[in-house]
Amino acid sequence: MHHCRKILAWPPVLILLVSALSPAAYGAQASPSTASEVEIHLERGQAALRANAPAAAVKEFQEVLALDPRNAEAYASLGVVAFFGRDYAQASKYLARALAIDPSLVRIQALQGLCETKLGDSSGQLLLEKSFPKLADRRLRTQAGMVLAQLYYQEGDLDSAASVARVLVDLNPDNLSVLFMAQRIYTDLAYDTTNKLAVLAPGSAQLQEVIAERLVNAGDLQDAIDHYRKALAINPRLSGVHFELGEAILQSAPWKLQNQTSAKLEFETAVSVDGDSAGVESALGEIALRQSKLDQAFARYRRALAMNPGNAEANLGLGKVLMTTGKSAQAVPYLRAAVQSDPLNADAHYRLAEVYRTLNLTEESKREFRLFQEIKQTKDRLQALYREMNGRTHTERPQTSVAAKPD
Repeated sequence: MHHCRKILAWPPVLILLVSALSPAAYGAQASPSTASEVEIHLERGQAALRANAPAAAVKEFQEVLALDPRNAEAYASLGVVAFFGRDYAQASKYLARALAIDPSLVRIQALQGLCETKLGDSSGQLLLEKSFPKLADRRLRTQAGMVLAQLYYQEGDLDSAASVARVLVDLNPDNLSVLFMAQRIYTDLAYDTTNKLAVLAPGSAQLQEVIAERLVNAGDLQDAIDHYRKALAINPRLSGVHFELGEAILQSAPWKLQNQTSAKLEFETAVSVDGDSAGVESALGEIALRQSKLDQAFARYRRALAMNPGNAEANLGLGKVLMTTGKSAQAVPYLRAAVQSDPLNADAHYRLAEVYRTLNLTEESKREFRLFQEIKQTKDRLQALYREMNGRTHTERPQTSVAAKPD
């Protein structure tokens, strides 16, 4: 008889896996009386698992097999128990028997894949590839996906790893292990792509644009501006770069009239190269607002919303214009829309808090101001982390173009 290891508490997913197996997987060829006994033992086995008594559960499932040697659920249940008891060799045998009887058991196929992977069998990856897209249980899908993504990553198949990672991040947006794994894959994929671009086209405008984007993310706006300009010197009509350059110029010192003038020129050039957009109109609206040209700003922001009603910057901009002109009540719906479109926009929360305070909505104002403080503190910590990571990246990856930037 197989002995199962005792653990403190069986994971809920184990009971879910056992109880959710297809009823059609057992008793099909048994007599009515035998089928009844089979059901009794299966129910007792599940009850034993709920009571954290795996050894008793194993005994009940083996009783099922004594009555019905082709009972897929009993084999699957024994496999699940062995799997969570970390007896992967035994689990693999039971799960394989269950799948031979009923190949439709997707969850069991996934567990079999995990077992084979633990045992170093390459067939485990094939089973995970087949079962992962079909799994409905979030916990099991996450576990299978993490293993599958790691296998792809070890093989150097970053595209496949990233595809799985995107699914897992959508499924578990707050799971630290998933986020760490995804970040590592995305970072390596980005560097791999950049290195290929550097090898294939070292003098290209696109490479200069990539370097500039990296520098923007690292908070090095002045160097980013230099590389954007290098890109445009190579190809003055490179799509999107005039807008990106304008944003970098404006963000580097938005209060300076010289920066506002230079950024405006880039935004207007972007319209001639790429066509008008909500982003360009919002950026021009910001410049007009900073220069106290309220009518122009209002018109720009309204035009941006006509192009894209969900544009957070346009909604925020209209809210600012209305606040400046003393129309606080009219600003509320625009600021709320900005927060809804971009919940992490600290400025939108701050402006909404100010409007609520003006309208004597004290509790609402306190709530928004608290959110503003929390978001600002988080972003400040992230910026410090990114600066630290960028410094380490320069040290660890000297082969990349960004890392080659002189001190």
